[in-house]
Amino acid sequence: MTWLSYTKALNRALADAMTEDDSVCVLGEDVRAGMAGPTLGLHRRFGGERVLDMPLSEQAFTSFAIGAALSGMRPVVEFQIPSLLFLVFEQIVNQAHKFRLMTGGQASIPVTFLVPGSGSRTGWAGQHSDHPYSLFAHAGVKTAVPATPTDAYGLLRSAIAEDDPVVLFAPAGAMAARDDVVGTPPPVPLGSGRIHRTGTDVTVVAVGHLVAHALSVADELDGELSAEVLDPRTVHPVDWEMLRASLRRTGRLVVYDDANRACGFAAEVLAAAGEEAVLLAPPRRVTRPDGAVLPFAPELDAALQPQPGQLRDALRAVMR
Repeated sequence: MTWLSYTKALNRALADAMTEDDSVCVLGEDVRAGMAGPTLGLHRRFGGERVLDMPLSEQAFTSFAIGAALSGMRPVVEFQIPSLLFLVFEQIVNQAHKFRLMTGGQASIPVTFLVPGSGSRTGWAGQHSDHPYSLFAHAGVKTAVPATPTDAYGLLRSAIAEDDPVVLFAPAGAMAARDDVVGTPPPVPLGSGRIHRTGTDVTVVAVGHLVAHALSVADELDGELSAEVLDPRTVHPVDWEMLRASLRRTGRLVVYDDANRACGFAAEVLAAAGEEAVLLAPPRRVTRPDGAVLPFAPELDAALQPQPGQLRDALRAVMR
């Protein structure tokens, strides 16, 4: 048994996919040097034709990747900052995501957008701190937010194998996580959730790096209440059946989500629960505030991100 870090899991998934399939390539800013971590060493192993440093134009290299996918490649595009996705929303949603339909199924766009950053990364200020996975879920783009190294490996492998575009967010707050593994982790199907901790009183749906926080709070409150921690792993598609089954066991719901409150993923989970489950108490959500723009000062930044203390309060509130 060996340990696998989150960053190493992403790196290993890329290397394994590139070894098995010559059509897989990696491109982005400073990917040869591996500045963000996941692409470290890939240029040395696979060469400059498959690990491409691109100009500092997200629109240019995203469009390049879509064209490469149309030509038979399986590109993985690394973004250094999640907020930069706003620059390429049109290319991902209006071009890559819709092209299969627009061609009557004759063309597919097997491109993966790997987005490290945000999520407990304080001090990066307003234009570098967004967590916009809800926008891609809203548009119907397959979107993953793995919480653990084994899920990071498995979801990235599944994303690369998909014939549709996938956006995979790798939160900064999860990068230090480690898992003990034996051999190679299996692929994780998109749309499959994971129960990290079973419980009987309340379901906590936690996203990304907040899964670890939720597990700590659940352990802390054990004896006072029994919390089940559900990790959706993908925010589109969502494993609604797993959520329904969990709510049948607990009857209460709290969503713990590091994204803006209004029209966010947490709101969608609460709405679906209200439509499909009989709850014993009004559900709660712990998120960033409405319209939150994270400031540069780390203390103020942390004050706007969802915290374990807020989750603790929400769990106690739904039990009253």
